Amino acid sequence: MDRRAELKQLYKEMKTEAGVYRITNRQNGKVFIGSTMNLKTINGTQFQLNYGSHKNSKLQQEWNEYGKDAFDIEVVERLEVKQDKYQETKDKLKKLEETWMEKLQPFGERGYH
Repeated sequence: MDRRAELKQLYKEMKTEAGVYRITNRQNGKVFIGSTMNLKTINGTQFQLNYGSHKNSKLQQEWNEYGKDAFDIEVVERLEVKQDKYQETKDKLKKLEETWMEKLQPFGERGYH
């Protein structure tokens, strides 16, 4: 097997994890709940915050005000992505995120939603 084919095969065999994550402001306890089909992209979320381009303006404003060291980013639940059941996984992920939103109630003074 040539190197290119080998790399393709390794990529196909890599397990991708989807999941729900929480960003917590330790200064005021506010919480942001998000989800992603690939948990490796959480670094991209932090990158967006560091460079002022996150879609949630309230979170972005406080990230700028308090600095990145005032926040914790953690995965609260993982979900394995099955390549042949992508849409099913996406639907499950949406429900998981809704469950965490109901559980944590990150609205108003409690969060960024």
